[in-house]
Amino acid sequence: MATTSPDIPVAADRVDVSALRRRITPVLIVSQILGGLGVATGIALASVLAQQISGTEALSGLAPTATVAGTALLSIPLAALMTARGRRPGLVLAYLIGAVGACVVVLASVLGNFPLLLVGMAGFGAASSANLQARFAAADLAEPQRRARAISTVVWATTIGAVLGPNIAAPAGRSVSGLGIPTAAGPFAWAAGVFLLSALVVAVLLRPDPLLTARALAPADEVGTKGRSLRAGVQAVRKSPGARLALVTVAVSHTAMVSIMSMTPVALSHHGAGIELIGLVISGHIAGMYAFSPVMGWLSDRLGRLSVIGLAVGLLSGAALLAGTAGASHGRSAAGLFLLGLGWSAGLVSGSALLTDSVPAGARAAVQGLSDLTMNGAAGIGGVAAGVIVSNAGYGWLNLIGASLLLPLAAFTVLRAVGRRRSGERPTVDPTV
Repeated sequence: MATTSPDIPVAADRVDVSALRRRITPVLIVSQILGGLGVATGIALASVLAQQISGTEALSGLAPTATVAGTALLSIPLAALMTARGRRPGLVLAYLIGAVGACVVVLASVLGNFPLLLVGMAGFGAASSANLQARFAAADLAEPQRRARAISTVVWATTIGAVLGPNIAAPAGRSVSGLGIPTAAGPFAWAAGVFLLSALVVAVLLRPDPLLTARALAPADEVGTKGRSLRAGVQAVRKSPGARLALVTVAVSHTAMVSIMSMTPVALSHHGAGIELIGLVISGHIAGMYAFSPVMGWLSDRLGRLSVIGLAVGLLSGAALLAGTAGASHGRSAAGLFLLGLGWSAGLVSGSALLTDSVPAGARAAVQGLSDLTMNGAAGIGGVAAGVIVSNAGYGWLNLIGASLLLPLAAFTVLRAVGRRRSGERPTVDPTV
């Protein structure tokens, strides 16, 4: 199966896959650190910036929502590009679009143009799409029994940049104050530069391309050209109960997290919290999202995907309870946001691994793009609703409604577990599913 493509090793059937993993994983880790730094630095004050420009709290949730919507809308064309050309071109393009979006946000803040701000935030969301797709790049060459841990390693790498980002939001804002740029927009100026650096790292160092290499190594009957289309990806999900549960898991976990997290800075500011304290709370939340992902990956590989999905439901429910009843207790809010991050991590890692396990290799890139479209589309709707709910009913009601989203996920998980036991079904890819 020899080839002369620089993205696929020559004599792919005799390649040392372990050596390829050791070469590719550090590149993905570095890009995740940088991408996480850029995204977290900007998003920390997105709702505050939107409130300042729009002049109303009801529209404050639209800024992070526009980011989520941009991530969702771009996931399909990026997945199509990756399907055709590999992971590297898609990741590079996503980071470049994110950099342009960040610059548009800065321009919109200077002009006081709210619609332009939303356009910029949508473009900014492309960087989030790159960070999400990188977890699947880690899974491309992973052994099935270690797939969740491979995903979680790349997710964990985001911790460094993501935790640092909100804490440098304040100095980033002050650094541009002499240029006539609003303080809340300063982090986006920094994010643009970070995204450009991320694109450079991926473009130069992510070789050979992990997706193209995985296809070259896969059995021919798993990699048909028809299996690479988005329609075939939808069909693959329809045929697999595990894939359907995986899509619900990542969508519900992400929607609950985004809806609650996006409005927490506004709720905290109502109770006297300043930018620095808000940054610390969001940093704790992001630490929960990423720092413990290796634990979630290990649990998913050892105990099974369904067990960790159940854990995600429990953690997210506890987070909504704590945050929704915090009131003026900043410590309680911080604890709730930390648990919210843990629940998201459990849902994302276990759901992503289950999704990859449940579909043929040739359909994975398309199904993974469909997953990101679904999770971010649902979260975008949740983010829009979050601002309206907080404005009209309060932050506590937002958490209650967010918790209610978990009930269908819990029911689907139980039904899947019961159905497997009754049918005696054995997964064809990973015995832990």
